[in-house]
Formats: sequence, structure tokens, C-alpha cells
Amino acid sequence: MIELLDQADKWLFLFLNGLHHPFLDPVMIFFSKRFGWIPFYALLLAGLIRYKRWETLQILLFTVLLIALTDQLSVWIKFQVARPRPCHNPVIQSLIHLPGGSCGGQFGFVSSHAANTFGLAYWIIKQFRPHIRQIGIIMFVWAGLVSYSRIYLGVHYPGDIIAGALTGLASGWLVWRIYASLPCRQMPDRC
Repeated sequence: MIELLDQADKWLFLFLNGLHHPFLDPVMIFFSKRFGWIPFYALLLAGLIRYKRWETLQILLFTVLLIALTDQLSVWIKFQVARPRPCHNPVIQSLIHLPGGSCGGQFGFVSSHAANTFGLAYWIIKQFRPHIRQIGIIMFVWAGLVSYSRIYLGVHYPGDIIAGALTGLASGWLVWRIYASLPCRQMPDRC
């Protein structure tokens, strides 16, 4: 069964990675870069300040906690599973489109990009849902684009992305549950 899943993951990776075009190469490289999203993050911060006011500092503290959790958890899983990235797989290496020119670290399961973006997406949705109706679509499209860019760039299998997304969503849920249970959050006038 594991062999079958591994073969399906490789086949799907080669199919998705093969859907490349010279126009998309720089776009996907941009989507994969964390600092390219600074204007998006600034917009989210402005929304937090507008809608959450006094709570913004608490939310930012928990955002840092969430990103640290998803990042460290995904790296820990990578070293426990030790599954090589597709661009380090000698069997399919010559078939991979690698527009970024860099393969990254040795192991790819689970994707830290997917864990971070899906964890943040969940967290932001919980913060903004009462204020912005379409926030779920916006955040999951963003997380999906960042995650797909990792397949397009040849550094992750689809299974790495799915497992990373699930890791991020679980981490986001956990951090949200802790945050939602804070006494100051439930009764700010008593703090």
C-alpha cells in the first residue's frame, strides 16, 4: 500500500511539476519567497489593528507562537521521516523542472511552507471571520498558491504538501483553542 501511494505521489508530482511555462517561473519563485508577501502581511496587520484594537498585540504574540510551532514541528517530522525531496531523488531528477535552481535541504516530508501558510490561514480566518466574509477563500487561495509553488519549483511532492497543510491546520487549531480559552480574551474588562 505504501509503495502504491509513493508511486502515485511521484506520478502526480511529475505531472504538476511538468505544467511549467517560462512566464510562470518567476511568478512561482515569487510565491515561494516569504519576504515577497510583506505587503500582504502588512494588510493583515492593518486589519487586525482596525478590528481587534487592544487584542492585536496578543494576537501577534500567538501568531509568532503558531509560526514557531508549525516551523519546528515540520522540521522535526522531516528528520524523523527522512524522505528525500524529489529534486534529490536520482530516479526522477532528470525529469524535474527546477526553475529556482536550488533544491533546498535533503528532506521534504512535510513541507514547512505548507505547514506555515495553512496554519496561518486557519489562525487569520478565526480572527477575521466575523468582520470579512470572504477571508476563508482569500487565505486558503494564498496558502494553496504558496504550497503549489513548492511542487512547481521541484522541491516537494504533493504528499509533502498535504501532510504539511494538515500539520499547519492542526497547529492552527491548537493555538486557536489555547488563545480562545484565555481569561482576558473572554472578559477584557477584568484584565
